[in-house]
Amino acid sequence: MRFRVLGPLRVEDGQGPGPAKHRALLAALLLSAGRAVPVERLVSVLWGDQPPQSADPVLRVYVSALRKIVDGIITVPGGYLIAADPDEVDCHRFERLVGQARKARDAGAVAEAAGTFREALGLWRGQALADVDSAELRRAHGVPLEELRLTALEERVELDLRLGRGAEVVGELRALVNAHPLRERAWAHLLAALHQAGRRSEALAAYQEARRILVDDLGLEPGAELREAHERVLRGEAAAVPVVERRVPLNETPPDISDFTGRTDVLAWILRAATPDGGGAPVLLVVHGPPGSGKSAVAVRAASRMDLPDGRLYAVLGGRAPGTVLEDLLRSLGCPDGSVPPTLGERVRLYRRLTSGRRLLLVLDDAADETQVRPLLPTGAGSVTLVTSRSPLAGLEAARAYELGVLAPDEALDMLAGVAGRDRVAAEPQAAREIVRLCGGLPLALRIAGSRLARKTGWTVAHLAGRLGDERRRLDELSAGDLAVRGSLAVGYRGLAEPERRLLRELGAWTGPDFADWAPGADLEPLAEAGLLQSLGLDEAGQERYGWHDLTRLYAVERLAEAGGPGPVLGARAAEVLDRARRARSALLPAEPGSGRTLVSTPDDPPAPRPPSARGDHASRGPGAAPYGVFPHGGEGARREEAEAGWGPGAAPYGVFPHSGEGAPWEEAGAGWGPGVGRREETSRGTAWLRREARWLAAERRFLAAAVGDFHRAGLHEAAWRLAFYLTPLFELGGHHDDWHATTATGLDGARAAGHRQGEALLLRGLADLHRVEGRADAAAAALRAAQPLVEGLELARVTLRLGLVEPRRPEAERVLRRALTVFEQAGDLRGRADALRGLGALLDDQAMLERSLAGYEELGDPRGAAEARLDLARLHLRAGRYAEAREHAELRIAANRRLGDRLPEAAGLLVLAAVARAAGVPESAAEPARQAAETYTAYGDRRNAAAALLVLARTYLELGRNDGAVEALMRAMGEFDVLGDRQGRAEAEHLAREARRRL
Repeated sequence: MRFRVLGPLRVEDGQGPGPAKHRALLAALLLSAGRAVPVERLVSVLWGDQPPQSADPVLRVYVSALRKIVDGIITVPGGYLIAADPDEVDCHRFERLVGQARKARDAGAVAEAAGTFREALGLWRGQALADVDSAELRRAHGVPLEELRLTALEERVELDLRLGRGAEVVGELRALVNAHPLRERAWAHLLAALHQAGRRSEALAAYQEARRILVDDLGLEPGAELREAHERVLRGEAAAVPVVERRVPLNETPPDISDFTGRTDVLAWILRAATPDGGGAPVLLVVHGPPGSGKSAVAVRAASRMDLPDGRLYAVLGGRAPGTVLEDLLRSLGCPDGSVPPTLGERVRLYRRLTSGRRLLLVLDDAADETQVRPLLPTGAGSVTLVTSRSPLAGLEAARAYELGVLAPDEALDMLAGVAGRDRVAAEPQAAREIVRLCGGLPLALRIAGSRLARKTGWTVAHLAGRLGDERRRLDELSAGDLAVRGSLAVGYRGLAEPERRLLRELGAWTGPDFADWAPGADLEPLAEAGLLQSLGLDEAGQERYGWHDLTRLYAVERLAEAGGPGPVLGARAAEVLDRARRARSALLPAEPGSGRTLVSTPDDPPAPRPPSARGDHASRGPGAAPYGVFPHGGEGARREEAEAGWGPGAAPYGVFPHSGEGAPWEEAGAGWGPGVGRREETSRGTAWLRREARWLAAERRFLAAAVGDFHRAGLHEAAWRLAFYLTPLFELGGHHDDWHATTATGLDGARAAGHRQGEALLLRGLADLHRVEGRADAAAAALRAAQPLVEGLELARVTLRLGLVEPRRPEAERVLRRALTVFEQAGDLRGRADALRGLGALLDDQAMLERSLAGYEELGDPRGAAEARLDLARLHLRAGRYAEAREHAELRIAANRRLGDRLPEAAGLLVLAAVARAAGVPESAAEPARQAAETYTAYGDRRNAAAALLVLARTYLELGRNDGAVEALMRAMGEFDVLGDRQGRAEAEHLAREARRRL
C-alpha cells in the first residue's frame, strides 16, 4: 500500500506532507481515492463553515504544493481526484477485507473469515486520521471507520469463539471492554471466552462488573444478549456463541442496470439514511423527480447495495389500488393463495404482523400519492421502505425526501457513451455534447438517444444531433421500442384534472426558464405535485418559483398547438405583464422626464396626473417611462489611474443616473431631499414599495427578457417593444448586457413592425447607452443619429445630450451639451437639466455645475442620480487634492448605493474611495474597498472593471508590503486581461508582478 490513514497519515514510497492543511487535503483525496472530490467539499474540509474569501485560489496553491511530493493528483471539472487504486489506501483495503470476511462467514467458511478479519484489523496503527486536523473528515470518515473497526473486532472474536479460541482472545477482550465499557456485546464475548477457557468464576465476576457499570453510568440493567451469556455460564452450557438461524432472504428487485451512470450523491444519501437510528424504527425514504429522471434505476441500484437480513420486496404501484399491491406482497411473504384476507383492513393487519419480526427492504416504485403508500409500510424494526414518485409525498409521516434532478453534463455524456458505444461518442465529442444538451440531461431521453445510435449503426452522432435539433420533431425522435419521452410525460398529463391540463398547456406559450404564479395567473403547485414542474424555492421577491425540463416544455407546446397556439394566451396576459413591468420601472426611475416633478409614490398614494404637454415622451410612453442614465464624459486627457479607479475611458464605469435597487433618497444623512417629501411614516411606506418593486423586477429578469421574444413571435409587436423599453434600467444596473442586446434588438424589430417611430427612437437611445457602457462610442453615436429623425422636442434634446457624451472632441462635446442644457432649461425639464449639468460638470471639471446637478437630483427625489453626481464630485476633489471632500462624497455615495442595493455602482464608489486613501497616503484604508470592488465585479462577470480593481488592489498591497497578496491579485488580473484580449493591461500586470516577485 502507498497510503495509510488508519493512524497517522503516511505516504509509503514518497515524502509525507508537512503542513496541517496539506495533510487534510491529501487525506480528503485519499478517502475518496479514484473519485472526484468537489472544490466545495475540499474547502469545507480545510476551513469548515467559515472559509476565507480567497479559499479557491489558496486551495489551488495547496494542490500545487502537494503535487510536488505526491503523484497522481488530477484536476477534474469542479474538483480534484487522486488516481490511486482503492487497495493502495489502507482504509479502503480495510473496508474491502471486512466485506470479504463477512461473505466468507455467511458461506460457512468460519476459519477463512476469521483470518480475513484479522488481516483487516492488522492494518490499523492507531486512531484513524490521527494527525489530520479536520473536524469535517473526522465526522464524516474517522468516526464511521472507528465504529467499523470495533464491529469487525467483535465479529472476528465471535468467529474465534466458534473455533474454540476463547483462551486466546481473553486479553484482547479485556482491553476492548476497558476502552469501551458500555459495549454489551464485547462483555458477552468476554464472558464466553472466560467460560470457554475454564475460568468460570472470572466470567461471573466480569458480568457483575459489567452490570455495575451499566447501572451506574446509564441507569440500565444489562440487555438480553449479555444476560443470556451470564445464564449460560450459570448453567454450565457450552460456551460457544449460537448461530442464529436465518430465513432464506427474499430478493424481488429487478436486476441492476449494467450501464448505470453517476448519481453518487443520491445513492450515498439513501445508504446513509437507510441506517436505522438508535430507536430501531422503520425508515421511510422518498426519491421524487420529473418523469424520465431515472428514479426507478436509482432505487434498484441502491437496493442492490443494501443487505438487509430478511431480503428485498418490490412493487410497481402506478395506478394500482393498495389492496391489490398488498395481495402480491402477502404472497411474497409466504401467505398461501387461499389465506389472503378479502378486505383491505384485514390485509393491512396481516401484512403488519408478518413484517413485524423481519428487517426488510421494500421498494415501492412510481407511487401516485400518500394514501397509496401508507398501507404498504412494513413495521419491522430497522426495515427500510424506498419509494419513488413524481410527487414529494409531503404528507407521509416521518419520511425523508430527495429530489432527483437531471444528470450533470459529464455524467450525461458518460451515460450516452455507455449505451451508444464509447468509441462512437469519443469520435464525435461535440455532437455527443449537443445530444446531451438537447436531451437536457434527462436519463430517459439519453437512454433512448443512445439506443437509437446503437441500433442505427450507419448513423453518425452528428446526424442524430441534427434530427433532435428540430424542436417540432424532438419528442418524435426520442422514442425507441417501448421507451418514449412523450409517453412518460403523457402519463402525468392524463393524471391531471382539466384545469391543471389547461394550465400546463398555457405555460407552453412562455419560453422563460422559470416563472411565478402571477405569470399564468394561476396556482402552479398542483403541477409541481404531479412532477411536471419543479419548485425552485423562494426568489428574492419572496415568490415561489417553478421551473421545468425543456422536454416537458415541448410537450406543453404540442398540447397548446392542438388548442389554438400561444397567441391567445399571450394576448390575454400581455396587459398584466406590461403593467407590472411598468410599475417596477417607475420604482427604479422615480422622476418622470420633462415633468420637473417628484413622482415617488406608493400604490395607495398615486401621483397626480400631468397634462400631456409636460410629458417629455408624449402620451404614447405611458406611466413609468423615464430616460436612461448618463455616464461621465470620457473625453481626451483621462488618465490610466482613473480607469483603474473605475471611471476612465474604456473602464465602463457604472455611473448611470437611474438604477434599480432598494431604499429611497430621503434617508441619506437625515437630509430632506426635495419638495413634498412628507412625514417619516410616508417615507417608510414609499421605501418599502420601492424595495418590493425592485426585488420583483430582478427576480423576474429572465422571464421578462424571454417574454419580449414571446410577444414578438406571436405578433404582439407593441407589447414586445414596450416591455423591452421597460426592462433597460434593470439590465444597465445589473450588467446584464446579453439580455440588454437581445431584448433591444427584438424590441426594435417590434417597434418597426408596429410602425411606432417613438418606440423605435426610445430603443435606439437605449442601444446607444449600451454601446457607451461597452466602450463603443462610434456605435453609440450611430444609434443616436438614427434616432434623431424619429423624434422632436425634449426627446430630441435627450438624444442630443447623449451625442455630447460620446463626442471625442472636447469643444464639440461642450457645445452639444450646452445646447441640450438650454433646451431643458427653456422647457423647465428638471431631469434633463440635471443630466446636462452633470455631463458638462464631468467634462469641464466644473464643481459648481456638478453641485447644481446634485441639487437637481435631490429636488427630483432621485437617489441614484444624486449618488452619481456625488461620485463625480468625489473624483473632481480627488484630482484637485481635496481628499477630505473627496472621501465625504465617496462615502455618501456608497451609503446610498448600499441602501438601494446597487452593487455595481457601489463597487465604482469603493474604487474611488480606495483611490482617495492611496492619494492621501493611507494605503491601509484602501485595501478593503479595493478588494470588495474586485469581488463584486467578478461576481457580476464584469471582467474589465474586475481587472482594473485587481490592479488597484495589487498596487495597494505593494505599498503595504503584502507581496504575496499582490502576486495573487495580479495573477487574477492577468487572467481577466487574457480573456479580454487587453495586451496593454496584461503588460502592466506583468510589470507589477515582476516587481512583486522581486520583493519576495
